[in-house]
Amino acid sequence: MSLRYKQAKCSFLAIYESLIPPEEEKGNRKQLLTLLEKLVSKEWPEAQLFLYGSCANSFGVSKSDIDSDNLQNVQALTRARVPIVKLKDPVTGISCDICINNVLAVVNSKLLRDYAKIDVRLQQLAFIVKHWAKSRRVNETFKGTLSSYAYVLMCIHFLQQRKPAILPCLQGMERTYVVNVDNIECAYFDQVEKLSGFGSPNRESIAQLVWAFFNYWAYCHDYANGVISVRTGSMLSKRVKDWTRRIGNDRHLICIEDPFETSHDLGRVVDKYSIKVLREEFERAAEIMQHDPNPCVKLFDPYIPS
Repeated sequence: MSLRYKQAKCSFLAIYESLIPPEEEKGNRKQLLTLLEKLVSKEWPEAQLFLYGSCANSFGVSKSDIDSDNLQNVQALTRARVPIVKLKDPVTGISCDICINNVLAVVNSKLLRDYAKIDVRLQQLAFIVKHWAKSRRVNETFKGTLSSYAYVLMCIHFLQQRKPAILPCLQGMERTYVVNVDNIECAYFDQVEKLSGFGSPNRESIAQLVWAFFNYWAYCHDYANGVISVRTGSMLSKRVKDWTRRIGNDRHLICIEDPFETSHDLGRVVDKYSIKVLREEFERAAEIMQHDPNPCVKLFDPYIPS
């Protein structure tokens, strides 16, 4: 490894470590979950509360949202694809989304959490990509860019494709976890402790992977025809998925298949304007990684609209 990559590796690892939620923050999340469980059980004794999203899937950076009388800014978003209630706890300062009967989100969170246990480079890469996306303001689905969940799937798929692979395709292995949710069979190999060291033949550092990730999305991905699929650990064709044309508000300009709800394209929110922004940001990041001797400074410069 060159001196430059060694220095960049140290810088990226430092950024990753700074994004890991401190124990106090984790404690606050547990405190809020306990409060919400009490409030819910008071009104609906049979109901159960499950964590989902970034706080449950191992990809929650410091200050992530964890997806009554003491709660503030309560908003019901009834027209969202999955209706939610947004609120903020004034004691912990934590924002929270609550949805009902969205069991698929809990199963998705488990899948991502299991992938994270296989190789630490997934969590490192995903934290850095999410931090970059937030800094550059390309992590806002309501503005036509991608969700944190979509970026994590992009990272998993990218590591499945490395030579040699850093991550396996869990849904292509023996089914040790099977659950049916809304007529969708969710099944995969979840005994991930048996996969310790799976990616060890691949010696790429986090700096090399960050460079390769942005280079792939800037210059190598086939936006016209390709669908990334964590479910198959491969690239699918838009034609096979029938994602070649716009249907209603769904566009298929960057295609990311949900691993269980396979008719759901996580990139459907991206329009002809935001795809241009996304691709320009991928190219900017790739150029910084290629030419800047200290990429960690400029890569995360906050985006300032002109």
